[in-house]
Amino acid sequence: MKTPSQPEARIRLPPKRPWGTVLPAVLGGSLVLLFLLPLLALVTYAPPGEIFQEATNPGVLASLAVTLLASGLALAITLALGVPLGYLLARRSFRGKALLHSVVTLPLVLPHLVAGLAILLLFSPASPLGAWAVRLGFPVFETLWGVVLVMVYVSASYTVLSSELAFRAVDPSVLEAARSLGATPGEVTASVTLPLAFRGIVAGALLSWSRAVSEIGGFLILAYAVYPSALYTGPVTSPISVYIFNLYQLGDLSGAAAVSSLLVLIALTLFLAVRFVEGRGALPWVRGDLLP
Repeated sequence: MKTPSQPEARIRLPPKRPWGTVLPAVLGGSLVLLFLLPLLALVTYAPPGEIFQEATNPGVLASLAVTLLASGLALAITLALGVPLGYLLARRSFRGKALLHSVVTLPLVLPHLVAGLAILLLFSPASPLGAWAVRLGFPVFETLWGVVLVMVYVSASYTVLSSELAFRAVDPSVLEAARSLGATPGEVTASVTLPLAFRGIVAGALLSWSRAVSEIGGFLILAYAVYPSALYTGPVTSPISVYIFNLYQLGDLSGAAAVSSLLVLIALTLFLAVRFVEGRGALPWVRGDLLP
């Protein structure tokens, strides 16, 4: 005798509530406005003609050149040193790891004026290490290398922590499968681990570069002025953040807004370029995975 078939159980989803979309949109939109409105006020304060004039100002160009050169060098150093440290924190267990992690995180919360003072005391020409750096031809105080050192100090943590998270996210079973196929540990790292973690490393690099360019506290103590030295033979100048600060201090609010607008446009161009390359499929991840 056949028994009547039981009706299929259906999963009942909770009804959609308007506040489930409206509330996040209102709260998130308020934050977006907080991001956008000050920038709009900034770029519209100075006339476009003045922004163009500052873009051809030799003083501004020298300051931008120092900033971009130093930030590029700082990013290269950060990647060379920070990615291996992130791998170590993600893949190895050792005594003192918690302390090391705290040291890596400390620059994120340390006031940057304090960081600049600490670096100055360590590398001042009167200190043993500073005198040694001068003898080697790499003076730190008020030189390009001082700018680079401050940038690395305040920004490298982002690359280390992002790399650590990216390496942690790599599925161990994928690595084990590569080893089972005969790949050496070096081949596994180069052909599997690094490509899978590449997106997180790039995200950390972008954060580090942005933080390096926006630094000012450490510069005010260690590199308020940048004199010609190795790799930089131009006129005496200052990092762009200090240049803008000086204009503000002199009461030239319009000039400070114009130079600040240039810096905003440079940063916006960089992020749009990343999105363009990402959209063309030239990067090893799905569009939108790196930047929103």
